[in-house]
Amino acid sequence: MDEQTTYLLKECTSGCKRGIESINLIMEYVEDEKLKELLEAYKEKHKEIENEAAVMLAKAGKEEKEPGTLSTVMARFTTEMKLMVKSDAHMIAKLMLDGCNMGIQSICKVLNENPEADKEAIRIAKKIITVEENFVKEMEKFL
Repeated sequence: MDEQTTYLLKECTSGCKRGIESINLIMEYVEDEKLKELLEAYKEKHKEIENEAAVMLAKAGKEEKEPGTLSTVMARFTTEMKLMVKSDAHMIAKLMLDGCNMGIQSICKVLNENPEADKEAIRIAKKIITVEENFVKEMEKFL
C-alpha cells in the first residue's frame, strides 16, 4: 500500500473514531427521542466506514490512527462545559454541526493532498464526506 493511500485511510479511521466519540459524549445529555435515534444511526454509519478503512489497512499490515489525545481532551472539555450550561436539542445539534463541518474540512483537505491514493480509499473518504453532509442536513432540523 502506498503512502498516500495509507495516510488517507488512517485519517478516515481517526475521523470516524472522533465522530463516534463525540456522539457517545453527547448521548447522556440527549432527551429528545428523535435526536437520540438520529445520533445512534449516524454513529453506526461512522462505525461501518471506520471498519471499511480499518480492514484495508489491516490487509496491508498497517495500523489505524487514533485521534490525538490533546484534541480529544480539549473537545471533551469544551463540549461538557457547553452542555452543562445548556443541553437542549438546539445546543446538541449546534455542537454536532460544528464537528461535522470540521470533519468535512479535514477529510477534504487530506483528499486534496493525496490525489494518488487508491481508488477504494478515495471512495471511503468521499463516503465519509457524504455521511457528514447528510448528518448536517438532519441536524439542522433541531436548530
